[in-house]
Amino acid sequence: MTPIRHKDSESDPVLDAVRDCVLAVGVRRTTLTDVARRAGVSRMTLYRRWPDVRSLVGDLMTREWIGVAGGAMPERRPGVRTRDLIVEGLVSGVAAFRAHPLFNKIVDVDPELLLPYVLDRRGASQDALLELLSEALEEGHADGSVRTEHTARQARSLLLIVQSFTLSLRTMAEEDDAELDSPAFLGELRAVLERTLAP
Repeated sequence: MTPIRHKDSESDPVLDAVRDCVLAVGVRRTTLTDVARRAGVSRMTLYRRWPDVRSLVGDLMTREWIGVAGGAMPERRPGVRTRDLIVEGLVSGVAAFRAHPLFNKIVDVDPELLLPYVLDRRGASQDALLELLSEALEEGHADGSVRTEHTARQARSLLLIVQSFTLSLRTMAEEDDAELDSPAFLGELRAVLERTLAP
């Protein structure tokens, strides 16, 4: 499976600085002045690329989410079915998102930042993941390990499933009950994905 690439996937001192600011105080209390000071650049340098903190945080989220998703998808291994790689990558991705400090900070302090990407429109990271999923699904169709279906619809359906687990799992999990804790639900996600993709 081809890893996801993005123009901002490498370290960018400004995006690193806004990440540090958001982790420290949340998005609402982060200012361009704070970011500029942390990054060692002038505010005018920031204004040339980003009109406000929200657009800067949008680029940060794109970089971070693509990094998480790309890091979770396994490389092709001899003798391993494409379906198994897709399931492994998606379950690992949900676990990685739920452990990601920036994701947790935004969910806890500024959850409204995520709402447009759940209710109104797809973001760049969602489009990148759909591209990766579509490529993997076509490989699975070709090797017979994935049910042949309309590729784009199948990819979008998978993304809907994993987004739900990523965003809402903590509302359903009971971490003091081994039958209802996060690992149990990730096992259930694995079963759902396996059955969804099986021919």
